[in-house]
Amino acid sequence: MNFYYFASPATFYRLAGRLVPVFFAIALVLGVAGMYMGFVVAPTDAQQGEVYRVIFIHVPAAWMSMFLYFLMACYGAVSLTFNTRLAAMMARSLAPTGAMFAFVALWTGAFWGRPTWGTYWVWDARITSELVLLFLYFGFIALANAFEDPRRGDRAAALLALIGLVNLPIIYFSVVWWNTLHQGSTVKLTGTTMHIAMLWGMLLMALSFWMYSIGMSLTRVRAIILERERRTHWVRALQPA
Repeated sequence: MNFYYFASPATFYRLAGRLVPVFFAIALVLGVAGMYMGFVVAPTDAQQGEVYRVIFIHVPAAWMSMFLYFLMACYGAVSLTFNTRLAAMMARSLAPTGAMFAFVALWTGAFWGRPTWGTYWVWDARITSELVLLFLYFGFIALANAFEDPRRGDRAAALLALIGLVNLPIIYFSVVWWNTLHQGSTVKLTGTTMHIAMLWGMLLMALSFWMYSIGMSLTRVRAIILERERRTHWVRALQPA
């Protein structure tokens, strides 16, 4: 299969249109299963009680906020290296979804922190670096739209995304490098200490968020393609007479 064939905005637009409902449907099924596992099947935590169940939203949202930023930066690097239009469009389409997940991670973390730590917010290393990630998303979106020429905006935003990559290991390793209130990772490559129902609930929610992110990004990139390619004959052919 010639994957360069799908680098054409016209071809990718049609492919994305067919894939969007599939990914949204998968996200819905996984989300329902994850919520059931997390809020019905999973047992009550012995130390935190019922409040711990916020992790089934908080942790997958935090994972996705970091993963989407990494993916956005990768698309930015591809657009800078090969001057590909579609890669720059994909980077733009990922930014709002990544920002949303960063906000959800901070918001749910605040609700978790109030009964656990006695306060909604602390200037903890991991929480603060996650806030920086949210600002990086905002900066990317603002910079991408700050230029009249969208290609200049693409390049400037891609550079910011690449510079901001340094924040990702800070988020991940902050609980190891510094003495923080935030608990360490309970899910690692070497295993986990979580109850199996808790683990499945978290993983299902993470997969649901992942499928939602793909569907939402494909939906958004289709809108960006139509805006960028509005003067081409194939876009004009889509418009009603």
